[in-house]
Amino acid sequence: MNDEQFNQVGQIFDLFRFNSIFLLIVGIAILYTISKSIGRLGETLGEKFNNRRLLILQVTTVLSFALYIICVPLLFYGTLKPPKELLIALGGSVAVAVGFAIKDIVASFISGVVMLFDRPAQVGDRVTLGDTYGEIKSIGLRAVRLVTLDDNVVTIPNTRLIAEQVSSGNYGALDMMVVVSFHTALGVNVDRISEILHEVVVTSRYIYLAKPVVVTVKECEVAMKLGLKFSVKSYVLDVRYEKAFETDIVTRVSEVFTEEGIERP
Repeated sequence: MNDEQFNQVGQIFDLFRFNSIFLLIVGIAILYTISKSIGRLGETLGEKFNNRRLLILQVTTVLSFALYIICVPLLFYGTLKPPKELLIALGGSVAVAVGFAIKDIVASFISGVVMLFDRPAQVGDRVTLGDTYGEIKSIGLRAVRLVTLDDNVVTIPNTRLIAEQVSSGNYGALDMMVVVSFHTALGVNVDRISEILHEVVVTSRYIYLAKPVVVTVKECEVAMKLGLKFSVKSYVLDVRYEKAFETDIVTRVSEVFTEEGIERP
């Protein structure tokens, strides 16, 4: 082994000095702590300024991405201080090896960056992806965390939100359309039922009255016989009240139907 080769080996070992590794680990821990603090601050501000909750969560997501994208390369270069010759010599082979090892992670990371600009879904959206429905709580470097309506946390790789069909109920808005359906017998008074549904919905404490309330009706088969299906389309003030809104409407409509003797199938 000649002197040049000895020098190269020495440069490699110099990269892994205890002080450098220690500083790198500390730096990564600090970045992780800052990222988590940004997330917690966003949640706190979102609860305090409820009408700007989704915007605040989206801003904190962008800040977290920017923190990792900018600071991680600087941290590696600043702590390890690799010489340029060594970077050139090792860059190609390391890139190929790492590329094969973390290709799925890199694909998810790139998909996450694409999502920030293309926005198939945003933090705070109520989305349906395959058989999963829930609210997006965070968009990370590798995956999206979605909380279902029964409070299960589902981790979905970013690549799925780019490659698959995503249905968003509110798409960045705080309000969201909610459709609640009721079935009755054929011989009921359609106008009266439409009036009941409209009155119950507009008096709900969860209703967003800036958008219209629409009642539709059609014939359908219920329990092997024909009946009427009434669908009331309206908007809830906040996506978090979706199920509370549905429960409120169903409970009060059922009470009125019982009081007025409206026949159900």
